[in-house]
Amino acid sequence: MGMTISEKILAAHSGKDKVKPGEFVLVKVDLAFANDITAPIGIEKFKQWGIRKVFDREKVALIPDHFTPNRDIKAAQQCLLMRRFAREYGIKNYFEVGTCGIEHVFLPERGFIAPGDVVIGADSHTCTHGALGAFSCGVGSTDFAAVMATGEIWLKVPPTIKFVYKGELPAWTTAKDLILYTIGDIGVDGATYMSMEFTGPVISQLPISGRLTICNMAVEAGAKNGIIAPDKVTLDYINGRVKKSYRVYQSDPDAVFVDVKEYRVEEIEPQVACPPLPSRTRAVSDVRDVKIDQVVIGSCTNGHLEDLKVAAAVLSGKKIHPDVRAIVIPATPQIYLEALKQGIIQIFVEAGAVVGPPTCGPCLGGHMGVLAEGEVAVATTNRNFVGRMGHPKSQVYLANPAVAAASAVKGRIAHPGEVY
Repeated sequence: MGMTISEKILAAHSGKDKVKPGEFVLVKVDLAFANDITAPIGIEKFKQWGIRKVFDREKVALIPDHFTPNRDIKAAQQCLLMRRFAREYGIKNYFEVGTCGIEHVFLPERGFIAPGDVVIGADSHTCTHGALGAFSCGVGSTDFAAVMATGEIWLKVPPTIKFVYKGELPAWTTAKDLILYTIGDIGVDGATYMSMEFTGPVISQLPISGRLTICNMAVEAGAKNGIIAPDKVTLDYINGRVKKSYRVYQSDPDAVFVDVKEYRVEEIEPQVACPPLPSRTRAVSDVRDVKIDQVVIGSCTNGHLEDLKVAAAVLSGKKIHPDVRAIVIPATPQIYLEALKQGIIQIFVEAGAVVGPPTCGPCLGGHMGVLAEGEVAVATTNRNFVGRMGHPKSQVYLANPAVAAASAVKGRIAHPGEVY
C-alpha cells in the first residue's frame, strides 16, 4: 500500500522507506521555533540540562509575538530572556519587535518553511505551515528544548483523514468558512492526533493565505497536523523566498485514509462559530441578532494582506458603529507596510478602527483588546473558549474578515451583503 504526504515526510526524516500510522519514529527536524510565552520555559530547561550549544544555530528561531510590544514587566522579562539566550548561543534567527510579527505568518513570508520539511513549534498553531506541504506540528516547551539540543524528536505517525472540497465558492464565503464548517461537521475532537489532508479543486484555487488559514485551524479539530499538497501556487509563492533545497510530496493513489470527507461548497455560506467552541458553527444569517462590543481583524488565522483587503472593501466609505471598538492588526510589518501603500490602513482609520502593531495580542486575551465582563466580540481569530479574549463572562464569535467588518458597521453580527 502507498503512503500519504505526512507518512512520506516522516519516513524520509527518520531514515525509513516506509512508515505506518501508530508507529513511533525518531525524526530529524528542519526548523524549531518558539515565542515569548513558550521559549523561556524551554530555555530554562535547556540550561538546567547543562547543554552548551543548540543543534544548529540556523534551524532555531525565536520570535517574540504574543505579549509584544511588551505589555508589562513580566512580558519584558520574558523577551529579555529570549534575547540574551539568542546572543549567548549565537542563534541567527532571533527577530526583534518591528522586524518580525506573528510567527505563523512571518515564517512562511520569510522563506523558513519549504515543502517536505519537518517543522516543530512550541505553539499549538504550528500546524499552519502544512499549507506549504510541510509536516508541521506544535509541541510543549520541554520538547522544544530537547529539539534545540538534538535536532530530533520522537513522533507517532498519525493516521490521515482526507477532506475534499468541490464546487464554486459563493460570494463572501472564504477559506475561513471552509475550515469552520469542517470543524462544525466533525467536532473539536473529530481529528484527534490525526493528519488532516485538505484537497480538491476548491483548495487548488485558494491563494497561500487561504491555505494557511485552513491549516492553521486543524488543531481546533484536535489534529496533529494539517497539510496541503504543493502545487504551482505553492511553488510560485516559495520562489524567491526559500533558499534551501526541498522535496515535494504527494499522497499515493493507493494511500490509506481512515476517512474521506467530501463537501459541496455551494452549500456553505459565511460561517460564525458561537461561543464557547470553534465547532459551534452556524450560518451568519442565523445569528444576525447578536449585539457586539468589539471586532478584531487579524491574528495568525486572518491577518494576511488578502484578509485586510476584504475587510477594507466592506468598510470603505463606512463608519464603525458608535457602540463598537474595531481593532485591526496586520500579521507582519511587511503586510502592514503593503496595506499602508495600498491605502488599506487609511480606510480602516477613516472608518474609526484602531490599527495596531503586528502581535498576537487580543487573540489570547493578552493585550490591546481584552474584553470586560459581559462584552461580546466578533473576531477573525481561531479560538473562542471561555475567557479566551478576556473576562470569563465575555464571549467571542469567530468569523471571516468580511463578516467581522460588516458587524463592526452594524453593531451586531451581520452578513457582508448588508453593508457592501
